[in-house]
Amino acid sequence: MATETVGGPVIIDLGLDRGEPDSYTSPTRSTRPRWFAPLLIGLLVLIFSTGSTAPPPPALSPLLNLPFGPADSYAVTDAGQLLTQNSGTLSSYDLTTGRLRWQAESLTPTYRLRTGSGVVLLRPWAIGPGQPSTTAISETTGAVRWQREASVVPVPGSSALLAVSAVRSIVGAGRRVEGPVESVDPRTGATRWRVEVPVTAVLMGVPGPAGQPPRMLLVHDNRTMALHDLATGRLLITAPLPAADYGPGNPAVAGGLIVLQYATRGRFLVSAFDPVTLRPVWVQQAGAVAEADTCGVLICLAGSSSGIEAVEPATGGQRWYQPRWRSVEQRGSLLVAYGTPIGVSDLIGIVDPATGRVLVDLRGWRTLTGLAGPDQLLVSRTVEETGRILLAVAGPRDRQPRPLADLPAGTGDCQAAPGRLICRSSAGELTVWEYRLSRPSRRSG
Repeated sequence: MATETVGGPVIIDLGLDRGEPDSYTSPTRSTRPRWFAPLLIGLLVLIFSTGSTAPPPPALSPLLNLPFGPADSYAVTDAGQLLTQNSGTLSSYDLTTGRLRWQAESLTPTYRLRTGSGVVLLRPWAIGPGQPSTTAISETTGAVRWQREASVVPVPGSSALLAVSAVRSIVGAGRRVEGPVESVDPRTGATRWRVEVPVTAVLMGVPGPAGQPPRMLLVHDNRTMALHDLATGRLLITAPLPAADYGPGNPAVAGGLIVLQYATRGRFLVSAFDPVTLRPVWVQQAGAVAEADTCGVLICLAGSSSGIEAVEPATGGQRWYQPRWRSVEQRGSLLVAYGTPIGVSDLIGIVDPATGRVLVDLRGWRTLTGLAGPDQLLVSRTVEETGRILLAVAGPRDRQPRPLADLPAGTGDCQAAPGRLICRSSAGELTVWEYRLSRPSRRSG
C-alpha cells in the first residue's frame, strides 16, 4: 500500500482496485460477543411468553349454586359428597366437580343428615311422644335400603350402627337411652344382637385395645358401667362408679381415658378410668369442671369460670394452666382455644397443646366448621363499617391469618372441606365455593 500527494486530497491505495476480494463473505471477527444473539433471543421469548400468560385464577370462585331454604339441611361426607335436602328431595353432589350424582324424591324433611357405614341416616322431625323412625339411603346410589322404628346412630371410629330408644336430651340423639340397644346391619337393617337397658343409661363409644375397634360403654343409673363388644354385644366387664349426675359430657373420653366428674363431701373430683379394664387410673381434686376434652396427647379440664387445666393422662398431674380460657376444641391436629364456655365466639387462637402457648392470634375472627387441610382451618370476620366478610386461612406455621378472599354480604352457616367451602346465603341459596390456598408463611424465631 502506498500514498502520494497529487496537489489535492490524500489518496490511500488499499489494493485490489479498492474492491472486495471475490472470496469475502463475512468478517473474520465480530465486535459483538458470542453470547449477544442467544441473550437477545431469550429476552424476546421471555417478553412474549410473559405477555401471553393467563392471569392466575381467583382465590375464591363459585362452583355450584342451589336454591336453599332456611329449613333445608346439608352435610358433607368423608367420601367428598355434598348431601342436600330441599323440599323433600335428597340430592348428592360430587364436591370435586359439582356434578349431581343422584336424587331421591318424596322424602320427609329430617332433623339432620347423618352418615355412617355407607348409608345416609334420615330421621324425620318428631313432635310429641313416641320414637321417630330412621330411613337408610345408600350413599352410592340414593336407593332406600331399609327403615326402622327407632333412632339409629353411628358409633364414631367404627362401622357399627346402633338402634336405640333415645331419651330426649340436649346432648344429641343416642347419648341417653332406655330399652333395647340393637346392632343394625348397614346393608339390610337386620338386627345382629340386642342388649336390654331396663333403666336410663348413658351410651358412648370408647377406645378398644391398641389396633382394635372401639367398644360400647353403658353408664347405668345404678352407678355401674358396663363394657360391651360392638361386634357381638357380649358383656366384657363391669365396674362401679361414684355418684355423679352423668349429664351432658359426663363421663367423656379424653386423652384415651374415660374421665368422670363428680362431687363428694363438698369437694369436686375428677377420676380417670382405663377404657379396656375400667380400672381407676387416677383421681384428683379440681374446681367446678364443666367438661373434659382431648388436647393433643393431654386431657384438658374446662371449668365454667376457672380456666383450662391440661393434665397428663398417665398421672393426672398438671402440665399447664390458662386462667383466661374457658373452652378448647380439637380440630384435626389443631387445638383451638376460646374465651367463652361454648366455642362459638371470643376466639383466642390456635395453641400448642403441649405448652398452652398461643401460636396464632385469632381474636376478632370466627372459625368455620370443618378443616381446610390436616393442619389448616378457615376463619372469617365481618367488617362492621362496610359489611364485608373477610375469609382467611390459619395454621400453626402462620404468624397471623392469611387473607384469602371476601365473601358476599349475607353469607353464613359455612362448612369447609379441602379446596371447597359450602355456605348459605340470605338470598336463599347454597353455594359451593372453590378456594385456593396461598403458600404458608414461615414463623420467625
